Amino acid sequence: MTASKPCLVVLAAASLAGCVAAGPMPGTPEFTAAQVSRAYDCGLRVDRSRIIGRLPADQRGRFVAANASYAVKSYNAPRRCEASERERLQQELRLGARR
Repeated sequence: MTASKPCLVVLAAASLAGCVAAGPMPGTPEFTAAQVSRAYDCGLRVDRSRIIGRLPADQRGRFVAANASYAVKSYNAPRRCEASERERLQQELRLGARR
């Protein structure tokens, strides 16, 4: 039975790592906030008020709260972004702002 404990610990750690690394689900205000935060990290210009204005009223508070928590984390984030990531973020934020 003691041999199975290390296996269970490794399995539990792997499953938790998958949950933490997954991030917010696409389509949620938290996901949009994560994209906005990363866009800032990449040095992109973001019209936050337009994005907030396009969200349903009941989701705006969730976006603002998530965006604030990501802003604190982004102080330690790497500032380097590849051109492909910048382009993807710009496109996704444009699409999100139109919804």
